[in-house]
Amino acid sequence: MNETEPSNSDSQAKTPAENAAPAAPVSPAPAPEAPTPALPGPDLGIELAAAKKEAADNYDRYVRSVADLDNHRRRTIREKEELRQFAASKVLEDLLPVIDNLGLGLAAAKAPNADLKTLVGGISMVAEQLKSSLANHGLKEINPAGQAFDPNLHEAISQQPSADVAEGSVVTVVRTGFTLNGRLLRPASVIVSTGPAVEQPQA
Repeated sequence: MNETEPSNSDSQAKTPAENAAPAAPVSPAPAPEAPTPALPGPDLGIELAAAKKEAADNYDRYVRSVADLDNHRRRTIREKEELRQFAASKVLEDLLPVIDNLGLGLAAAKAPNADLKTLVGGISMVAEQLKSSLANHGLKEINPAGQAFDPNLHEAISQQPSADVAEGSVVTVVRTGFTLNGRLLRPASVIVSTGPAVEQPQA
């Protein structure tokens, strides 16, 4: 064999990979970042349970308040009715002795030997007892004989001349009036003086 002939190994063509430039080294891929741990948040289930409990408590308080208000209203109506029924109990209790004495006076008047003067004195005493009992409860008598006419307390039913009573004053008290603790219950019915009578000149 000729030594100048290339050998089979040298004559074989090289592969593209053998002809290519050597590859650059590959950097390793960065490791994935670890996930940030989630911050501890409120438990929705616990919050919902707490909200339901609060709502139930509020409703219970509402129901109790409505019941208390209804009971208070009923109690107030009952107390007002009892007050209306028994408001005069103290007054009537004080008048019972007057009724007793009136009964005694009637029994004395029916007696065969009844004395008129004694009966009149007894009735006068009962009348004073009645006035005193009522005065203890704020009742005051209006008896304005001889006083100046007061339209706030008196009711003039007529006028008449009087030589003894000044003009504008009360000549006669037809019916006494009364006030209760300063409040007018009934005005006194009176006749008012027009002063001395004026003589009409003769024609």
